[in-house]
Amino acid sequence: MHDDRELVEARLKRVLDERIRPAVHPASVPLDVAVWHAPGEPVPVAEGLAAGTSPIRVGDAWGAPWGTSWFTVTGTVPADWAGRTVEAVLDLGFDENMPGFQCEGLVYRPDGSPVKGLNPRNQWVRVGAPVEGGEEVRLHIEAAANPVILDYHPFLPTQLGDKETAGSEPQYRLARMDLAIFDETVWQLVIDLEVLGELMAELPADGARRWELLRAVERALDAIDLQDVNGTAAAARAELAGVLAAPAVPSAHRISAVGHAHIDSAWLWPLRETVRKVARTASNMTALLEEEPEFVFAMSQAQQWAWIKEHRPEVWARVVKAVAEGRFVPTGGMWVESDTNMPGSEAMARQFVHGKRFFLDEFGVENEEVWLPDTFGFAAGLPQIIKAAGSKWLLTQKISWSQVNTFPHHTFLWEGLDGTRIFTHFPPVDTYNCSMKGSEIAHAARNFRDKGVARHSLAPTGWGDGGGGTTREMVAKAARMRDLEGSATVTWETPAQFFAKAEAEYPAPPVWVGELYLELHRATLTSQAKTKQGNRRSESLLREAELWAATAAVRTGFDYPHERLDRLWKTVLLHQFHDILPGSSIAWVHREAEKTYAAVAAELNEIIDGAQRALAGNPGSGELVFNAAPHARDGVPAGGAAPVAAPAPAAALRTRAEGGYILADDLLRVEIDSRGLVVSAYDLRAERETVAPGQAANLLQIHPDFPNMWDAWDVDQFYRNTVTDLVDADEVTPGEAPGSVRVVRSFSASRVTQVLTVAAGRLDIRTEVDWHETEKFLKLAFPLDVHADRYASESQYGHVFRATHTNTSWEAAKFEACNHKFLHVAEPGWGVALVTDSTYGHDVTRTVRASDSGTTTTLRVSLLRAPRFPDPETDQGVHRFRHALVPGATIGDAVREGWFVNLPERRVPGDAEVAPLVTVDDDAVVVTAVKLADDGSGDVVVRFHESRGGRARARVSPGFAATGVVVTDLLERPLAGATAPEPAPADGAVTVSLRPFELVTLRFSR
Repeated sequence: MHDDRELVEARLKRVLDERIRPAVHPASVPLDVAVWHAPGEPVPVAEGLAAGTSPIRVGDAWGAPWGTSWFTVTGTVPADWAGRTVEAVLDLGFDENMPGFQCEGLVYRPDGSPVKGLNPRNQWVRVGAPVEGGEEVRLHIEAAANPVILDYHPFLPTQLGDKETAGSEPQYRLARMDLAIFDETVWQLVIDLEVLGELMAELPADGARRWELLRAVERALDAIDLQDVNGTAAAARAELAGVLAAPAVPSAHRISAVGHAHIDSAWLWPLRETVRKVARTASNMTALLEEEPEFVFAMSQAQQWAWIKEHRPEVWARVVKAVAEGRFVPTGGMWVESDTNMPGSEAMARQFVHGKRFFLDEFGVENEEVWLPDTFGFAAGLPQIIKAAGSKWLLTQKISWSQVNTFPHHTFLWEGLDGTRIFTHFPPVDTYNCSMKGSEIAHAARNFRDKGVARHSLAPTGWGDGGGGTTREMVAKAARMRDLEGSATVTWETPAQFFAKAEAEYPAPPVWVGELYLELHRATLTSQAKTKQGNRRSESLLREAELWAATAAVRTGFDYPHERLDRLWKTVLLHQFHDILPGSSIAWVHREAEKTYAAVAAELNEIIDGAQRALAGNPGSGELVFNAAPHARDGVPAGGAAPVAAPAPAAALRTRAEGGYILADDLLRVEIDSRGLVVSAYDLRAERETVAPGQAANLLQIHPDFPNMWDAWDVDQFYRNTVTDLVDADEVTPGEAPGSVRVVRSFSASRVTQVLTVAAGRLDIRTEVDWHETEKFLKLAFPLDVHADRYASESQYGHVFRATHTNTSWEAAKFEACNHKFLHVAEPGWGVALVTDSTYGHDVTRTVRASDSGTTTTLRVSLLRAPRFPDPETDQGVHRFRHALVPGATIGDAVREGWFVNLPERRVPGDAEVAPLVTVDDDAVVVTAVKLADDGSGDVVVRFHESRGGRARARVSPGFAATGVVVTDLLERPLAGATAPEPAPADGAVTVSLRPFELVTLRFSR
C-alpha cells in the first residue's frame, strides 16, 4: 500500500479547523451588551452589578491595563431552538494561546451568584440543556483587563507591569457575544478525532496500530458531508468507535491525572488579581465537577483557599460542598508554593504549620503529600521539614527544566542533609499544565525513567500559571484514554491515591542525596534585593517577637499576641511565594512588597519593644542589652538580657606606609590599601594570612548580565567572560566611627560607600550602593589563601557542602548557588567564614597560582542585578548590605557569627536582668524558636537542631516551672513513636541526643 499518511493527516487538520470545530456551535444570535468601567480598583460584586451601564458592541475596544469592566449581556433564546442545548459564547477578545496570561472574567447571575470563569480556553456558559425556547438570558461578567506582559516576543521591557506606569490605552476588543446552539455530537466528534489524530502521530510508522487509526480517521472523514457536518457527525463517529474501543496493552504506562490549575500567587499580576484568579478557577472547577462524575480536582496553597473564603463566600460554599464529596482536594499542606532555597529554617517550617493547620481546621484533612511543581530547586533541609510536619511525599516538575544534566529518576527517595528520606516523584509529562494532548501522554510514557520497576506517573492536568484549570475537553480526552490501545492509560485520581499506588509498586526506589539543584533560574537568588532583605529581616523580627513575647508572658503576664503573630507570619509566608521572594514578579508586586515589609517590621518592632519593656523593669535606672541570638554574646546569655557592659575598645587605626590604613585588634590585623581594597587579613592567633598572595579582598566586580532568556530569573555562565574590577576609589579616609575606614567609589551612574571595621577578630563591611545600572551584575569578592575542594553553605537547619571544582557537569552547573547566613571554607585546622545579613546568591571558585602553586579559593557574594523584564526598574536606587569576614573560623564560629550579624543586640532602659526562658548547654545545638504554643494553652515550645554536622548531647533547661515535656511535630502535636525525655527533678531540664543536623521540637507544660 502506498504511504499516504501525510495526505490523510493534512486532510484531518484542515477539516477539523475549517468545518468540524465551527459546527460545534452551528447557529447563533447576538446578545445585547452593556458595560460599566470601574474607575479604580475592583469593587464588590453588589456594586458592580448595580452600576449604571452604557451600550458597547462587538469590535469595540475596552479595558485599560489592570482595569475592571462589568459587562451585562442580555438576549432571548429563539423559539425554534426548543429542545436544543444552548450556550452563551462570550469572547472578551481572547488569544487562545494565552490562557491565564491575559483578560479573564467571572460570570454572575443577576442575584450575584457565580456561574463560572471565562478565559481563552473556556469561553462558554451553559444556558439550558435542553431549552424550551423564549427564555430570557441575563448574565453579568466581571472582566479583568490584565495586560499581556509575556508576549510572543518574550522578555521585552514593558511599563505595563505596574498600574502607575501602564497608561490607559484599551488592551482588548470584544470578539463575540452570542447565544449559540451547542451540538454535542459534533463536539464529541472533535474530541474523537483529536485523540486519534494526536495518538497516531506518536505511534511508530511501521506499527499496525498507527495504520488502523489512520484508516479509521480516513473513513470518518469520508463519512462527513462538509456541507452538513451536523447531520453526518454521528455517522463519522460510528467509523471511529471500533478503534476507540480497543483496550490498552497490559504493560501500558499508567497515568494518574489530577485536575489542577497552577496559580502563581503573584507573578505577572499583583496579589489582588490572584484573589480573583482563584475565584474564577474555583468556580469553573466546581461547575465541571458537577458535570463530570469521574473528574477530581486538587488545589494547593492554603492562602488561596483562605482568599476564596474571605473574598468570595458564594464560591467558598461550592468549594466546601465539593471537598466534602472528596473531589475538590486540598493538597500540598503549605501556606503557598514557596521558594525553598531562601526561606530560613523557621519560615520553611511555618509554611507547613500554617498550611496544614488551615486544611485541618477547615476540612479535617491532613495532607501527606507536598505539592511544589514550579519551585526553582529544593534545599537539602526540606526532607526533614516535610517529615517533621507529618508529611511523607513530594511532587515537583521543575527539575525537568535543568539546562545541562538530565535528572536520572522520576520516582525516587530524596535524602536530606540529616538523613531523612522522602518518597519523591517528578511527573515525566514534564509540565504542570498538561492538557491531555496525545503528544504529552506519549512523552510521559516514553520519558519515564523507571521503566521495568515502576509503571505509574502523575499528570497535573489543567491550564495553570495564571489559572483556568481543567476543561471539559481535557476530561473528554482522558475518558477516551482510560483504556486505549497504543496509549498510556489515564485515570482521574487524587495525589494521595497516586502516591499510595506508586509507593506500593516501588518498594526499593533509588536514592538521591543532597539538594535538588535546578540548573536554571539561578539569578532568582539576587534579583529584587529589597524583597530579599525584607524577607530576611522579617524572619529575624518574627523570631525576636516570639522569643521576647513568650518570655514576657511567662515572667510578667504580658499578653502574648497570638492573632497578630499568626497574621504577620502568614504575610511573610505569602511573600515567600516562588515568584515574589525570587524577584521574578512585575514591578507592582515588588513595590507593594517593600511597603508590606516595612509595615510588618513596624508592627513586629512594636511587639518586641512592648515585651522587652515589660521585662526590663525600672526604665530610669540603667540600660539592658537584649540578645536574641542562640549564642551568648559579650556576657549576655542567649535569649536573655543583662546590663550594658563597658564597650570594647575600638580597633586601632593607623596609616599604612604604602598608603591606606591598618585596622587591628588582638585577634586580627587588616590592611586596606589606597584603593580601599583589603590586601591583608592576618589571623594573629594562627599567625596566618587570609588573603591570597597578590590578590585583594573586598573587591567589587561588575559583569554584563544579559541572559539568553528569563531576564529576572537567569544568569548564564558566559557572564563571567567579561568582568570589570572596581578598583578606583574616590575617597579612602578614616570613618566617622572610631577605628573605621570609609571607602567611596563611583562607576557609570552608580556610587558605592563602604565602612570597614574590625572587632572580635572579624572584619565587618557595611556597603551602601546607589545603583543605577542596566543589565549588570555586581559581586563582592574575597580571594582566600585556602586549599579546599569543597565549601559549606548554610541551609535550613544545617549546611550543605558544594564542590569548589568543576570535575563533572553536575558541579560545573552550580556556578551560582544559595546560602543563608554564612559560607565557610577550610583546610584541616583553619578556616574562614563569610557571613551576610541579607544576601543569598554567591559563587565559589578555585585557581592554582603560578607563583607558588598554592590554591586560591575565591568567595563572591552577589549584591545586585539590573534585569529589565518583568520589572524594567529592577533594583534601581539605594541598597545597604552587611557582610563580615571571619578568619580562623570553625564551622561553629560561622554559625554563631551568622546569627550575630542577623540578630543585632537591642538596648532598652531598665534594671531587671532577664534570664533566658530556655537554655541549651551545647553551642552546637541552635535554638531557632522559643514561643508559646499556638493553641493558647500557655505551653512553651522550643525548636532546635544540631548545627555543625556532628553528634550532640545537650541539656535543655526551662527557665520556669515546667510540669511536663513532650516531643512534638511542627504542628506542636505529640510525635508518634518519640520517647519523651525525662525531666530532671531539680529544674525540669531534659537531656537530648541529636544526630547530625537533627531537628527537635519540645513542648513544655507550665
